[in-house]
Amino acid sequence: MKKGKFRRFKDSLVGEIKKNKNVFAVYIILRALVIAVAVMSLISGNIENFFLCLLSLVLFLLPAFVERQFKVNLPDTLEIIVLLFIFAAEILGEISSFYVRVPHWDTMLHTVNGFLFAAIGFAMVDVFNRSSKIKFDLSPFYLAVTAFCFSMTVGVIWEFFEFGMDMLVQLDMQKDTVVNTVSSVAFDMTATNEAVYFGDIVDTVLITADGQQIAFSDYGINGYLDIGIIDTMKDLFVNFIGAVVFSFIGYFYVKSRGKGKIAGSFIPTLDDSEE
Repeated sequence: MKKGKFRRFKDSLVGEIKKNKNVFAVYIILRALVIAVAVMSLISGNIENFFLCLLSLVLFLLPAFVERQFKVNLPDTLEIIVLLFIFAAEILGEISSFYVRVPHWDTMLHTVNGFLFAAIGFAMVDVFNRSSKIKFDLSPFYLAVTAFCFSMTVGVIWEFFEFGMDMLVQLDMQKDTVVNTVSSVAFDMTATNEAVYFGDIVDTVLITADGQQIAFSDYGINGYLDIGIIDTMKDLFVNFIGAVVFSFIGYFYVKSRGKGKIAGSFIPTLDDSEE
């Protein structure tokens, strides 16, 4: 896309955001904060953080893009939460290191993620249900199941992505967890598939091929490191909770024929011209 066309396209999306004062106010505040962080990143020479800021600015336009391209109306509450979620994940989580500095920050975002994607999955099918152009009719129960499955699928794919980045690029997206017990068949010298248990682990020592010894306790790690699995299962579990919560809300929303205020704040609807 040429520069002029991209600018007109971006301006049209911003115009879409301006339709609602509350959403536009949140968008302007978050955009200003991200630009400020981007400038500071450039001054300090942190190019990676600068590109994360650019990515965040692009993602801020995503709700307006969805509304325009798919002819749907996104509830104000949903739009604001999406904008805040992007800011919390990219700027606070990655650049400001909230994933490490703030306890349970990652857990909170994965819970919200499960809730939001259940809402999106629910809306995708609910739009078909409501459309007069498409013969598609699912019961409230199956709508809720579809929303739940969609949310969990997105959660699993994200964990695949984190694992892939850790393996290929040597990142630590799957944050390691300090544990003090180990039970593994890897220590079974009899090859009888018996788990060998070690408890009260207070330190671990790594020995490299050149003879260098690295004690975990020297880095303030008093135990053994679980490499990602606990973090992955915790993320999937809280994603499950978020998905279940919205699936229940969505179920009763459809049962009440769209009278639920909570679900109505998260479920997109078709434009009047598309009904």
